[in-house]
Amino acid sequence: MFRAFLNIFKIRDLRNKVLFTVGLLCVYRIGFYVPLPCVDQDQLRQHFQTAPEESSLNQLSEYFAMFTGGNLQQSTLFGLGIMPYISASIIFQLLATVVPSLEKLQKEGDAGRKKIQEYTRYATVGLCLIQGVFWLRYMQQTRLVYPEFSGTFKFWAMGLTGMTAGCLFLMWLGEQIDEYGIGNGISLIIMAGIVSRMPNAILYVWQNSTTSVGGSGEGKIGPAKIVFLILAFVGVVAGSILITQAQRRIPIQQAKQTRGRRVYGGARQYLPLRVNHGGVMPIIFASSLLLFPAMLFRYLAGAFGGSFFSVLADSFDLTSFVYAACYIALVYFFAYFWTTVQFQPKEMANQLRDYGSFIPGLRPGRRTADYLETVMTRITYVGAGFLALIALVPQLIGELLNIPMLVTSFLGGTGLLIVVSVALDLVQRIEANLIMRNYAGFLDGGEGGGPRIKGAYT
Repeated sequence: MFRAFLNIFKIRDLRNKVLFTVGLLCVYRIGFYVPLPCVDQDQLRQHFQTAPEESSLNQLSEYFAMFTGGNLQQSTLFGLGIMPYISASIIFQLLATVVPSLEKLQKEGDAGRKKIQEYTRYATVGLCLIQGVFWLRYMQQTRLVYPEFSGTFKFWAMGLTGMTAGCLFLMWLGEQIDEYGIGNGISLIIMAGIVSRMPNAILYVWQNSTTSVGGSGEGKIGPAKIVFLILAFVGVVAGSILITQAQRRIPIQQAKQTRGRRVYGGARQYLPLRVNHGGVMPIIFASSLLLFPAMLFRYLAGAFGGSFFSVLADSFDLTSFVYAACYIALVYFFAYFWTTVQFQPKEMANQLRDYGSFIPGLRPGRRTADYLETVMTRITYVGAGFLALIALVPQLIGELLNIPMLVTSFLGGTGLLIVVSVALDLVQRIEANLIMRNYAGFLDGGEGGGPRIKGAYT
């Protein structure tokens, strides 16, 4: 592994790409602390610190910081993170499956994708303005803005311009990494935002650790809990790698063609179907959607009073059974929904037929499409089950061991899946560059050794 790491710096082109990527990520982290004008940062920090940890506001800010690379608890130029761009990309990705004009553009190759990318950028600006208006209005209503600037045109103009420019700058950074660096730029920015929270989690464990076996004092973490956290982290990471790389390989037989006295084709290949086809999107949709019932019921309880809305709000608490059941149901729903949108068995069957390939024992066309759809439905059930399990691990461990979300968020959930997926993609891209230049990579065990990281599990 150390030799493969040194090989990166022996190749000039790869070394420049890695250093360029690291440099832009450093620029992102520096800009992360540039404050937004007219906002009282100390008052904003106290506002979030005094709010209960299980409150909807803190939950929303935690999820926002995890998914976007931004942070609502620090109102900076990068406060919105990359969320508007991600939202616009998802919107156009879904529209491309139902709008014929966008579907036609998507099939035109690079020219069509560039046109859709242009539309996505325009939509990003609109979403930035909408989200910026909501956030600035909230800060103004909670008196987090300096009194002399509250409600003024200067505050709104500088706030909207700064947050929109910050999001567009992050979008530009991601595109520069895609073109001149290595890895997916947007994913690396999100990963950097998640990993940057790890030192605070380790510091919390260090400050609240105790040598007492049973733990002394409220919130103290004893040796048994520390060992359990380490083992749980290793186990969840290993499981995340397994489900991320897992595939169901469908055997594909190529038809034989006779030309003169020679026979061409007849090769046997495999069609890989990912077990977790939706990636982290089902968890993102499910967790984001479940934030609103608690916020809505708490607002209704405060506005109209009565215990009915308070009971409904408590039933959607992170540690409640209703929340867990709804979470699992939504993860399954969005897993199948995302697979239905992204996976097109009819088009795949037609492509196999056009290339002269077929699945042994099945007729090309409709029978092949039905078979692929059946297989995908079954493996999606397994993938969604794992996603639901890993999504609930942080809440379960936090409730059982009395550990805050700051620490348990690295034991499962969307943040860990994003980090694992992006890290695997980055390692595979570096591996491809090393092997292309005849260097030993991370996946090659070297002399006398097998592969360190398997590319797929069947």
